[in-house]
Amino acid sequence: MTTTTPSRTQRAALPWSALLALGTAVFITSLTETLPAGVLPEISSTLGVSPGAAGQAVTVYAAGTALTAIPLAAATSSAPRKPLLLVAMTVFLTSNLLTAATPGYTVLLAARFLAGVAAGLAWAILAGYARRIAPAGHEGRAIAVAMTGIPLALSLGVPAGTMVGEHVGWRTAFTAVSLTTLAVIAWIARSVPSSGRLEDRSAMRARTGAWQTLKVPGVTAIMLMVVAFVLGHTIMYAYIAPFLKHAGLGKRTDTVLLAFGAACLGSIWYAGRRVDRRLSELALTSGVLFTLSTAAFAITSAHPVVWAAAVAWGLGWGGMPTLLQTAAGRAGGRRGPGVADTAQAILVTLWNTAMALGGIIGGALLQGFGPTAVATAAAALGAAGLLVVLADRHALPTAGTTR
Repeated sequence: MTTTTPSRTQRAALPWSALLALGTAVFITSLTETLPAGVLPEISSTLGVSPGAAGQAVTVYAAGTALTAIPLAAATSSAPRKPLLLVAMTVFLTSNLLTAATPGYTVLLAARFLAGVAAGLAWAILAGYARRIAPAGHEGRAIAVAMTGIPLALSLGVPAGTMVGEHVGWRTAFTAVSLTTLAVIAWIARSVPSSGRLEDRSAMRARTGAWQTLKVPGVTAIMLMVVAFVLGHTIMYAYIAPFLKHAGLGKRTDTVLLAFGAACLGSIWYAGRRVDRRLSELALTSGVLFTLSTAAFAITSAHPVVWAAAVAWGLGWGGMPTLLQTAAGRAGGRRGPGVADTAQAILVTLWNTAMALGGIIGGALLQGFGPTAVATAAAALGAAGLLVVLADRHALPTAGTTR
């Protein structure tokens, strides 16, 4: 009786409204980043630039995040989390409105870079914030709820934004994102607590630099895993349409991506319910699924295999953001919550750097060697990520090691 009651109390105390507000903020950051990819022809036509030039709207966003996440995390280490998050979301609102009203290409790039800076600040806050407002022992589950915004943005937000852009105009799509952001700001202001569980203030102030954080056992291995899997995923995802065309499924791209997105949602739900107890097992399983699915893409273009691999890819990828964020927080948390926040900032920087490089490397592989080379590279990176974490026993710490 005494062992079950606390667990029920903790589960009942999970702050769902606050976590869903954070999850919607994650949705906004992911949607803002990826929406231009769905409306590139319209942006290109309206602003009188080539599709390749219009595509730099995605690159400068990732660059803004990668360049500023660590410096902003360090500069705001002692600042209250809630006002910082509200500032970040207000900058998103401003940058998306500026994007919608942009008179030309230069202003578009400036607005997108500003949005990337806001993302650098938001991503350095969100996972740690979710972790701190959760009941003890349920931090991973809280992060999973917050990270649900990523697959929702990819599987639902981008297709919806693309549809709006095609039928009403890309400026309208960014205006709709701005209105959604305004509602999220109000939701955060009302539902998200100003602070989470009481933590050691001296530990919070004891934020180390990036290099010192990377010396904490397990942190470097986790970051290498982040680079390997995000780079591999981006190479595959960015060029999935040419690959499916090569496989004879070009007219079914939307349906294949829908299956991938549905599998992602199932994966993040499953990982979120078990990450606090089975982090290592889930992370390794996700890595294996990703590696095998992309290897299957590389080996054969048989339609049943491609469909099955797309689902396996989604199952492997969907929970990955939750698992990697949790692993980084636990590993860095061995030296205190301030170090955990620095680890999260490093993760954000590497994540966005890998996304930016994925588009470039994948494009070069597609141009030089064809669609099969894209899948082969993704599978090789997945295998490398698995080898890195298997070689470091500190990389996937068990629950309870952060305290």
